[in-house]
Amino acid sequence: MNEDNKMNRRKAIGGLGMGIAALAASPVFGSTGNTTGGSALQLSLEDPTTKYPRPPFKEQSQPWPGLAGKMEPRPDHGETSYKGSGRLAGRKALITGGDSGMGRAAAIAYAREGADVAINYLPDEEADAKEVIDLIKKAGRKAVAIPGDLRDEAFCRKLVEEAVKQLGGLDILVNNAARQQTHKSILDISNEQFDWTMKTNIYAPFWLTKAALPHLKPGSSIISTTSEQANDPSAELFDYAQTKAANTSFVRSLAKQLGPKGIRVNGVAPGPIWTPLQVSGGATMEKLKGFGGDTPLGRPGQPVELASIYVQLAASDASYANGQVYGAMGGGGQP
Repeated sequence: MNEDNKMNRRKAIGGLGMGIAALAASPVFGSTGNTTGGSALQLSLEDPTTKYPRPPFKEQSQPWPGLAGKMEPRPDHGETSYKGSGRLAGRKALITGGDSGMGRAAAIAYAREGADVAINYLPDEEADAKEVIDLIKKAGRKAVAIPGDLRDEAFCRKLVEEAVKQLGGLDILVNNAARQQTHKSILDISNEQFDWTMKTNIYAPFWLTKAALPHLKPGSSIISTTSEQANDPSAELFDYAQTKAANTSFVRSLAKQLGPKGIRVNGVAPGPIWTPLQVSGGATMEKLKGFGGDTPLGRPGQPVELASIYVQLAASDASYANGQVYGAMGGGGQP
């Protein structure tokens, strides 16, 4: 090696070393701050125990399936608080139960992250659904409303076909819709009621997933809403708890089947979350008044507090998350 080459090599190595040293010495800005004019903007800390309403709650009841807009206090789905950053730009999502609860929170978050969104809901939930559709449109994304009863296999197939047609494809399926009713004894559950819960919570995700699979490409995601009830069932939610255990197994089994195809399957397991399920027969009045008070945080969760989990499980940077069930239970420790 001649002298000129030696000098050039030493300069290159020295420059590289200085660059690495400068990088190590520079400030690191995480997801909690942005840079403006060279300075970091830090978000203030929030105490999770006082961030949202705590029990006791007002006695209230609604006929099934209930409306978020009539609850006191109204649940927070991220209507004013969720800020997107383009993590799902160009994605096309179908969310069942997208009018309220976790489905609504996911729909709002997905739209603000750049996805076009189709939501399914029962016709009785039209008032809540209209609000969600407006919020998706205000985020500049395509919004598709497809009401109907998931207990009908033919409708489930039609739902997927219509979503694919109107969205121009599909790469995120969120099986979120569920029926929950409290019963003191198994003797109080009629065959009709048992069948209603099973069809909504177990059959529908099966039918929807079968219909969606031919449209899902590698990189697509299937997300199922399960529950703490899968692992720590309440006595009065005998039939509902069984379905949530089934949803959990759905995630873990299907993830093994579809993983080799590049399609990820994951779940979200909420603890006590303030949704219309609770005021429309999903909780006793006594439990409703103290809802969430027995968690370490001392309050129920709000749907928006799970929104970022649904986003993460659909985003490309979570590409190694498969067959996982992510809990959000206020310290309950499950799953």
